[in-house]
Amino acid sequence: MGGYWYYRASHSKEAGTTAAPIAKGGGRGPGAGNFTIPVVVATATKGDLPVYLNGLGTVTPLSTVTVRSRVDGQLINVAFKEGQFVKQGDVLAQIDARPFQVQLEQAEGQLAKDTAQRQDAEANLERFRLLFKEGVIPKQQLDTQAASVGQFDGAIKSDQAQINNAKLQLTYSRITAPISGRVGLRLVDPGNIVHATDANGLLIITQIQPIAVVFTLPQDQLPQVFDKLHKGSSPLTVEAYDRDNTSKIATGKLLTIDNQIDVTTGTYKLKAEFSNEDSSLFPNQFVNTHLLVDTKRNLSLVPLAALQRGPQGAYVYVVGSDNTVKIQTVTVAQTTGGTIGVSDGLQPGEVVVTDGQDKLQDGTKVTPNPAPPAPEAPRYSNSSSPARVPPSPAAANPAHAKPGRGGAKP
Repeated sequence: MGGYWYYRASHSKEAGTTAAPIAKGGGRGPGAGNFTIPVVVATATKGDLPVYLNGLGTVTPLSTVTVRSRVDGQLINVAFKEGQFVKQGDVLAQIDARPFQVQLEQAEGQLAKDTAQRQDAEANLERFRLLFKEGVIPKQQLDTQAASVGQFDGAIKSDQAQINNAKLQLTYSRITAPISGRVGLRLVDPGNIVHATDANGLLIITQIQPIAVVFTLPQDQLPQVFDKLHKGSSPLTVEAYDRDNTSKIATGKLLTIDNQIDVTTGTYKLKAEFSNEDSSLFPNQFVNTHLLVDTKRNLSLVPLAALQRGPQGAYVYVVGSDNTVKIQTVTVAQTTGGTIGVSDGLQPGEVVVTDGQDKLQDGTKVTPNPAPPAPEAPRYSNSSSPARVPPSPAAANPAHAKPGRGGAKP
């Protein structure tokens, strides 16, 4: 019994002396002792940040023409292919011109007849003048012959008009492109009888080079855009993005602003023009528009993920030279995409935390890691398989995982 008592007493003293240093620092939070938290960081740079106004738009052709026949006749030839680009004046179709050629010959024959009759009337008029001077015929007969010459003059003028009309019909039988653009699907096949009163026409030509985009913006942004449009020395730049608002399709310029605001939506319309040389924009296509109205100069640029908000306002965690973070209040001047521009509170070259802020407090020791390179954009195919999602930083580095259920302990 004495030996057992001595063993218990000695063991309790050793346990107390070894546990005392651990309990001494046990009340401190994250960052106690030599413990550091791994974080992702980025360096602030100095630069300019554009100011964009984003809207929804629809691609609209500058001109759309439904080509119709201006004469009645049989369609004997089609000189275009569906989807072909044509230039103004190119021959599109040919209507049977033989009836109009016959009308032209008839008008020319009538003109020759009336011209000969006028010459005869003119010769008789000269004889009547001589006879009137000699007193053989009365004045009334001379005036009647002069009127007869005038009637033939009118007939000749009418015949000439008939000739011109027949030539015009011949011209209309040869259908040409009124504008330059892309031809749509053929609406009438060769061999059919077409009429000038047909509602559908022969084909539709759409001008797509250049092409326009009509988009809307909230009415609160109207004064800013209106001043830039009418006072600026250069046109405002408009960028068209795809439906997902991720890939830029084309860059154009703002043409004009509509003259009224839609009272039902509180928006106004704007029209931009794009050269569309590569035909990337298609009529009635839905696009997202980014209108460049201003550029903020000389800002400290950091990723948007670095920005935190609290009772003191917007702030970031700045990593010092000793790898200790410090809360620093900032003034955000502009946010564009995934980048923020800071006008006050942050200097270029300072390192800020962009991932892992939920484990930090003022004075926490950290292990800074550079941001991983952006993953390559997936190339989508015609298959319906979902795109792979890149792993999160916590999955890539177990040290980033939050402690708790299923998480790794620091």
